[in-house]
Amino acid sequence: MRKFALTLSAAALALGGASIAVADHHAGKRGPGAADTDGDGVVTLAEAKAHGAERFARMDANADGVIDQTDREMRRAERFAGADTDGNGELSFNEMKAAREARSEKRAERRSDRMAQRFERLDTDNSGGISEAEIEAGKEARKARSGERRKMRRGKRQGDRAMRMLRRADTNGDNAVSSAEFDAAIEARFARLDTDNSGAITADERKAAKERRKDRRGKRGL
Repeated sequence: MRKFALTLSAAALALGGASIAVADHHAGKRGPGAADTDGDGVVTLAEAKAHGAERFARMDANADGVIDQTDREMRRAERFAGADTDGNGELSFNEMKAAREARSEKRAERRSDRMAQRFERLDTDNSGGISEAEIEAGKEARKARSGERRKMRRGKRQGDRAMRMLRRADTNGDNAVSSAEFDAAIEARFARLDTDNSGAITADERKAAKERRKDRRGKRGL
């Protein structure tokens, strides 16, 4: 079971953004809200399934209609091939060093970019320096961003729910999820949330589902 969990952990995130799109709509086009393609504020079964199919295709590395260990191995092989610059099937010391240095450079670039972005955010008057007032304003902005981090933690919980859904989706117990099983899981989830059987998940239904999850978490904490 652990091997199955490791194999499909990334697929769980995909499922979280696809079928769980019916559970938690956002106004933007990233994450769950991306399933609402016509932007009318509700997610239909057709939208949820179409978005799920798109995510499934990205996870199905060998396009065989199944997410399994083979897909994970293909992604690992692609990473190895990228480091094996002379293509001899082995990583030399220099190739490993080069790959490590490339990763370090990318991390350094990201850190530098983040530092520059933070400076620009703080230097609100574009004077090229940061005043005490701007520092205090930055502190307030960080407080607001802490709320965004809380949202990210909620996103992780959605990923955990998606992992459980993936296990349930593996109805034949072969430690793989086929396109048909994935699609069936989306339909089952949609049906549970579409409490009025209207064929669409409304904002009220999403809110009710969220309240039910909070209630279950509260009971588990007792």
